[in-house]
Order: sequence, then structure tokens, then C-alpha cells
Amino acid sequence: QVQLVESGGGLVQPGGSLRLSCAVSTNIFSTYDMGWYRQAPGKERELVARIGSNGNTNYTDSVKGRFTISRDNAKKTVYLQMNSLIPEDTAVYYCRKEKRTWYGTAYWGKGTLVTVSS
Repeated sequence: QVQLVESGGGLVQPGGSLRLSCAVSTNIFSTYDMGWYRQAPGKERELVARIGSNGNTNYTDSVKGRFTISRDNAKKTVYLQMNSLIPEDTAVYYCRKEKRTWYGTAYWGKGTLVTVSS
């Protein structure tokens, strides 16, 4: 069983910054591919960013250049640094441990709310 706990959400003004953290309860965190997803009211949950166990990253187009995903394997934590925030970034942000194989298990955190408003 893998548990993920997000933190760092809150209210921020447009143009501001926020850093989300996801602590993962596993002894083999360094082998995991990790992702950040978000879901706004009435919208589908969407991928925001991913970071592989090999360190490779990818981002959805709407956040590219503004958000940075990173990981600290010693702390078993994945981060999402969010800069130049806009109201459209408002959503519940979820951390996810990706499947190792197509039949494997993915684990989700319960989310942290980010609100971008003046």
C-alpha cells in the first residue's frame, strides 16, 4: 500500500507563486514515475506534469514555462513549483504514483486546493 499526502495549496494572487509537495510512503520511491494532475469544478481531471524515475519531465502546454516538477528521492517527495499563476490554474491538485505496467496499480493523493484570485 502506497500513501501520498499533498500539501502547499492555498489562495494566491494572479502572478504569484506557490510550491506544492507530495510526500510518498514507500521505501522504493526512487523507482516510481510520479505525476501532478488537477481538476477544476465541472472539468475533467487533467495531467499537469510528470517526472520519471529517470528524471525526465513533461508538461501540459498550458503550464509549460511556468511550472516545474522535481523530486527529492532522499525525502521521498515530489514538488510542483508554480510561477506566474493565473485564475485558470484554480483547481484541486492531485499527486499520483503512476503504474509500472499496464496492469499495475496507480495511487492517488486526496488533493490540495489551489485558488488563484485577486
